[in-house]
Amino acid sequence: MARFHYSLQSILSIKEKMETQAKQEFSSAKGALDREEEKLAELKERKRAYEKQAAELLSGKLDVREIEENQTAILRMDSFIAEQNVRVRRAKKALEEARERLTEVMKERKTHESLKEKAFESFLQEENRQESKEIDELTSYTYGQRQVSK
Repeated sequence: MARFHYSLQSILSIKEKMETQAKQEFSSAKGALDREEEKLAELKERKRAYEKQAAELLSGKLDVREIEENQTAILRMDSFIAEQNVRVRRAKKALEEARERLTEVMKERKTHESLKEKAFESFLQEENRQESKEIDELTSYTYGQRQVSK
């Protein structure tokens, strides 16, 4: 039996490498999004702590300077949270772009794999036809030899 050789194997290999790279990019984008969301959660937690501190400052002996510092800190936290929300949105957009790229590359790889499978099936059918032809020739030759020898 002859050996199967797919003529577009180099392209399929490139597509597989591109898919691996796209998976790594997606993973990296997912990690970046996770880090940004974690930072946002930490900022929100710090703001809650400042708000709790503000409530405590207002309930006890009033120290105007501490209350003003606390209010300034809360406003700064609001600003940091707004900036972090922008970073989270950017990270989500980057993740979505990486997901779309990965999906596209996977489709291309699957297309080439299906082409390879079809080429292999065609190869097997041709091999079977060739084998049948050889068997028919052998049978005809054997039958012909029997007729000659009678």
